[in-house]
Amino acid sequence: MLARQTDLRKTIASQAIEGPHVTPPHIDGEIRDGRHHMQVRVYYEDTDFPGIVYHANYLRFMERGRTNHLRLMGADQHALFAEAQAETPGFAFVVRSMQIEFLRSARMDDLLDVVTWPVAVKGASITLAQEVRRGDEALVTAKVRVAFISEGRAKPIPKSLRLLMKADLV
Repeated sequence: MLARQTDLRKTIASQAIEGPHVTPPHIDGEIRDGRHHMQVRVYYEDTDFPGIVYHANYLRFMERGRTNHLRLMGADQHALFAEAQAETPGFAFVVRSMQIEFLRSARMDDLLDVVTWPVAVKGASITLAQEVRRGDEALVTAKVRVAFISEGRAKPIPKSLRLLMKADLV
């Protein structure tokens, strides 16, 4: 027992010296059958007066899903952004369009599954499908088109990111 505590202290100390701790994959979800799955617990702060999830919070859940999808695909976001900045200075990703259907309500303490997968990767945009599910029941479905812009205009997505996303098309 004492030896394990000593090893744990050494691990924690070495992580502090080596830099920030890398988030374990299970916190960011997992990729199964080409789709990213991320669980979200509904908290009081996510709900409105009658205790159902406020509609705008689904957008937040889905944004986290898209971000964690990239992370789990191996996209070191800092490296990708640095590479994209070198290729296309002043770039940004923006949500170009979103089609969303609110089918059912989630409530406080529900455990939701945010599912994300790429549908199309084109020159300057990526289209992703997303669902927020409670068990087998779809609560919200969406198609999100994200555009890559620089200096206010659409630009081709950097090759490294385009290849990464195409590799995961379902």
